[in-house]
Amino acid sequence: MNEKHTGAFQLKHGPDARPDPKIAEAVERRGGEKGLACAVAFDIAASLGVEPMEVGKTADLLGCRLTKCQLGLFGYSPEKKIVGPKQPEDPAIIQAIENEVKNGRISCKQAWGIAKRFGVRKMTVSSACEAIGIKIKPCQLGAF
Repeated sequence: MNEKHTGAFQLKHGPDARPDPKIAEAVERRGGEKGLACAVAFDIAASLGVEPMEVGKTADLLGCRLTKCQLGLFGYSPEKKIVGPKQPEDPAIIQAIENEVKNGRISCKQAWGIAKRFGVRKMTVSSACEAIGIKIKPCQLGAF
């Protein structure tokens, strides 16, 4: 893994945080030159039977940049974010998002659930959120 990020990401986990060796080995083996893609992080979590947040934390502690968010919210060059506002074809998606909103946001996990429920791409849901001014937070990997 060539692309490392600064200590700010490591520091958010506290001075005593240490990477899980089993997860660290997988992150180092599967992370690419530009970092660890969201989909790969989720695959690592599934294959090791751990929560995605643990993979994200380990990536942070190793200084490995998380990339290519499946919602299009971070990790793309050069803009970082590739999702833009777009109303979905099915207005029920907007209603589903609005039903989940708390404090002006829904979680990444809720966005994924809505995408699965309606059989649409995850970016369809994040685009709809952008269109109606709903933030997606927190990230399942802990990136945001």
